[in-house]
Amino acid sequence: MRPSRRAILLIAKSAFAASPHLEMQRLAEKLAELIALSHPGDIVQFAFTEQGTPSLRDGLFSLLEQQLDHITIVPLVLPVEPSFRNWLVKSLKRWRASATQPWPEISITGDIASAGLMLPLMSELLEQAQALETMPGKAVVQEGSLVPAQKYRVLVCSGGACNSAGAETIWNHLRNQQERLKLRVTGAGTMTAKSTCLGPCNLAPVLQVFPDGTYYGGVTEQAVDDIIAGHLLGSPELGNHVVETHAYHPTGRKQRLRIPQN
Repeated sequence: MRPSRRAILLIAKSAFAASPHLEMQRLAEKLAELIALSHPGDIVQFAFTEQGTPSLRDGLFSLLEQQLDHITIVPLVLPVEPSFRNWLVKSLKRWRASATQPWPEISITGDIASAGLMLPLMSELLEQAQALETMPGKAVVQEGSLVPAQKYRVLVCSGGACNSAGAETIWNHLRNQQERLKLRVTGAGTMTAKSTCLGPCNLAPVLQVFPDGTYYGGVTEQAVDDIIAGHLLGSPELGNHVVETHAYHPTGRKQRLRIPQN
């Protein structure tokens, strides 16, 4: 019988530059060194739940290819809101339901604020505090900003129904794809933003693409990729076009989600 194989996945929210990625890599390496004697062979990796590479989904699925018996997810988030944990659990269940490969046992640790070493850690940080150097009386230089030239705006609904249906996962995937594909400067240019309720709650999760205002419902990561490829980037043959597989047009009547959805 082969020994049990475990992976630990450290997750943070966002990383917009190289420094946070390097810090997460350093934490993963230090943890691997710490547990090497008691748990030899354990894998320690990291991922991000919002913008950052690897995303939680990509990091998790890369671990699924390694024939593990157990994956422990450690949220390095402070504070951990109940909605964050609910989103995490629902996302894992949805990904597992649509996966073709077998999954190992998954567990999620408690939040770091509840750890017994949190108070000694804060005490150590207080001892390391450095005085802030300021220049009193120095005028603040007013900086300028470029007005975006992008044509497309993608709004991801963050209303209650959409959040419950996994909108946060969709937002995270969209933001990562925006960075990966350089959508701000590719094609006609695309900007993305969260919004309050967009209206058709029973089609959750919903996003809307402007300037034409097309609604997309039941959106998954694959749907996001399809919308990017067809609507935002387009092709020489079809140009930029509405991806009808995922689109819902105003009809004056109530509509239900079409099944199956990708």
